[in-house]
Amino acid sequence: MKTFFGGIFIEREKLEEAGINHPIKLEYYKQINEEDVNYYDKARYGIQIVKTEYLKDDVKVETKHIKYVTNDELEENNILNIFKDSQVTPVNCEEILSDLLRKKFL
Repeated sequence: MKTFFGGIFIEREKLEEAGINHPIKLEYYKQINEEDVNYYDKARYGIQIVKTEYLKDDVKVETKHIKYVTNDELEENNILNIFKDSQVTPVNCEEILSDLLRKKFL
């Protein structure tokens, strides 16, 4: 089951710095892996990020789904808040998630 967590439009100033002249929306979803609950080695919660670019004559959508992230819903919410506040895109989400989880265990 997937539930909407939050969304944000990337700030115009950041887009202009990158040479982008069209709006970009990021949406973050919490994935609950109900079918895998009985498996001890599978995390219950995952993440999905959807990036929508509103080009002049087209709409481009990019999606990244990370199925297994954590078994802790509070930790899942914290990760999603960090992603939203930092405007994490599908391209860099795995690297940032890896850094966040590594820091947790150090």
